[in-house]
Amino acid sequence: MKTIYIVDDEANIRDLIKKYLAKEGFRAETFSGADGALEAMNQDKPDLFVLDITMPGMDGLELCREIRRGGNTPIIFVSARGDELDRVLGLELGADDYLAKPFSPRELVARIKSVLRRSATPSRTKIQQLKELTFYTDERRVTVNGNEIEFTPKEYELLVFLAGNTNRAFSRDQLLDHIWGFDYVGDIRAVDDLVKRVRKKIKDSSVEIQTVWGYGYKLNAQA
Repeated sequence: MKTIYIVDDEANIRDLIKKYLAKEGFRAETFSGADGALEAMNQDKPDLFVLDITMPGMDGLELCREIRRGGNTPIIFVSARGDELDRVLGLELGADDYLAKPFSPRELVARIKSVLRRSATPSRTKIQQLKELTFYTDERRVTVNGNEIEFTPKEYELLVFLAGNTNRAFSRDQLLDHIWGFDYVGDIRAVDDLVKRVRKKIKDSSVEIQTVWGYGYKLNAQA
């Protein structure tokens, strides 16, 4: 039985999500704030988090950062703050999905199932060495010229995906769909920002993420 942690300061939202999850065979634990969730996860790590953004004390974005410092447990944001900046920021911090309130509980359950399926599916791309880049796929680590570089979960997934498909061009929509697993209208900038950060981290190698103007990106490892 998969365990879902629901962190939201609105009791009615917590109870509604828990009710629908129970119908689908999930075990749900609810928390009104970040402190309780962090304390509980030290004892029993969940399979997925559902986080609100706006909460008293530590907000959902900071809680996401704390969770990411300790691992790659999937995270879905549900928040009344539905503007594009919040969505992009949440995804850049390593969230796997984002739903704006009000939302359909059935859609949330479907998103949860989808994220859990993706997280349980091993990558088909097994990469050990690409020029100066060394990939430790079991540990999700990358070194550049022997120096370990810290990548966020989404940065790592983008680099591994492009490195497994060298010299093949992908559109921004294709990259969104692969990295986040869903079509997210209006968040094309998230891909551009992600590419910019990865480029900076691999700048000391001969591996280059090239822009395909008017389309998207490809990784060139021929130099």
